[in-house]
Amino acid sequence: MRVAVISDIHANLIALQEVLKDIENEKCEHVICLGDLVLAGPQPISIMDFISKQDWTIIQGNTDRLIAEYSQETVEKLKEIYPVMANALVDDMNYMTEDIRNFLKELPPQLEMEIEGVKVLFVHGSPRANNENILPNRPLKEIEEILSGVDADLILCGHTHIPCGYQTSNKQTVVNVGSVGRPMTSAPLACYAVIDFENGIFNIKHKFVDYDREKAADQVCIRSFEGADKLAELLINPVVRHV
Repeated sequence: MRVAVISDIHANLIALQEVLKDIENEKCEHVICLGDLVLAGPQPISIMDFISKQDWTIIQGNTDRLIAEYSQETVEKLKEIYPVMANALVDDMNYMTEDIRNFLKELPPQLEMEIEGVKVLFVHGSPRANNENILPNRPLKEIEEILSGVDADLILCGHTHIPCGYQTSNKQTVVNVGSVGRPMTSAPLACYAVIDFENGIFNIKHKFVDYDREKAADQVCIRSFEGADKLAELLINPVVRHV
């Protein structure tokens, strides 16, 4: 069985549509999404309308939860850390209907599944928290601590927007599938993972897909909340995330 695993779309329908073309070319049988569907992107309404019609398996990302459980207290806390994202969250709420918020609220925080004899755990950040970072170059000991109590063969995550992978001493595999809608790598390309499962064995490859970043950036700017221009520029010239 061949599946596509995507994450961190962030309302970038332009990027998503190009990724889905690639997924079709790869002849994937199913799409699994690891969350962060909406926040701070070009097309918040269009993306949710599109996703709600897809036959995907989806889990909840940390920004999906922010929207589902939106409060002024959340905004104030976010302002202290990342004021632009706080502004984006406030603006997103102008587009979030009760149906959309309920959709995001009802998404499971993680999901276990057996595929062709492989135990797979799908999470957004890590098995411990939806906002925990699994980044490249973390000490393997830390990765193994994160996986304490997890018996899955394969753990798939997103959240950091940076693809990477680890093989632990007890033969567990951890793969961050990267980001479709807001890459934080040196190349501003959408990223996802294609995984082949057969008879208890799996093979994973990251795929990088180009899209019309300028058009997506223009649509972020049109939203005109304070800092929208900065988020738009990051689609074209991303800053590599290290923490």
